[in-house]
Amino acid sequence: MLEKIYVEAKEKMKKAVDAINRELAGIRTGRATPKILDGIKVEYYGALTPLKQLASITSPDPKYLVVQPWEKDVITDIVKAIQKADLGLNPIAEGSVVRLPIPPLNEERRREVVRLVKKIGEEGKISIRNIRREANDKIKKAQKDSDISEDDLERGQKRIQELTDDYISNISEIVSLKEQEIMEV
Repeated sequence: MLEKIYVEAKEKMKKAVDAINRELAGIRTGRATPKILDGIKVEYYGALTPLKQLASITSPDPKYLVVQPWEKDVITDIVKAIQKADLGLNPIAEGSVVRLPIPPLNEERRREVVRLVKKIGEEGKISIRNIRREANDKIKKAQKDSDISEDDLERGQKRIQELTDDYISNISEIVSLKEQEIMEV
């Protein structure tokens, strides 16, 4: 019974951390990374299609990205989708590729982005704490229903707290690394 609750809580916490990682990957840092374009969808034959399914995205240099579509016809659609995404990028169509110069962030913008990263991190920590609360409620209910003993209740809650602490420190680490990446000139 306790093991099932623990495994379920651990899975949910892992998913929460993965969601934070995905969200932070899309935040522009002033360095070219193909992950910046992960959320972009392109109008392709009437359907919104993820950009990475229509083109290869490379970063030959830390200052720009190159998007090379599998079909030449979609270049203008890709340019429109990138502009519409409002990432602060100015795509340049050159023959069969789209070049994306990554402008450096100014100090004020860096601080704004760091605040956003901290906010996302805090939301992640809150979701981890909510998962902890749910798991503890399940453990308390199991003890109330006489499925587990008082000692098991304490052990279970201690184990869930250790798991929570691990995942919260994991999020703090991720946020800290992202902050360093953003503040790097």
